[in-house]
Amino acid sequence: QVRLVESGGDLVQAGGTLRLSCTASAITFSLYDMDWYRQAPGKQRELVASITSGGSTNYADSVKGRFTISRDNAKNTVLLQMNSLKPEDTAVYYCHANHRTRGYDYWGQGTQVTVSS
Repeated sequence: QVRLVESGGDLVQAGGTLRLSCTASAITFSLYDMDWYRQAPGKQRELVASITSGGSTNYADSVKGRFTISRDNAKNTVLLQMNSLKPEDTAVYYCHANHRTRGYDYWGQGTQVTVSS
């Protein structure tokens, strides 16, 4: 059974840092593009950062220069380093895996990030 398990969400003050981690099981991790999405209350889920199976990255304009996505294929893990956090970063953050050619995709259960002002 495929599982994506996120961790690292917490309550932090504005300007603080967090590192989110997502560990995948039962997939050939290196064949998947990995993403972090977030969903704030009353808002649509939005793409925050992506990293392809080849290591190319992309970021939402709202997090460029503050967030960094990375992956460790040996550990089946994707990370999201979040610096200079703002209250508007408050959301549930979800890990998403998308097979690079076959279109299979999977979601994690989410981890809550709350940034206080």
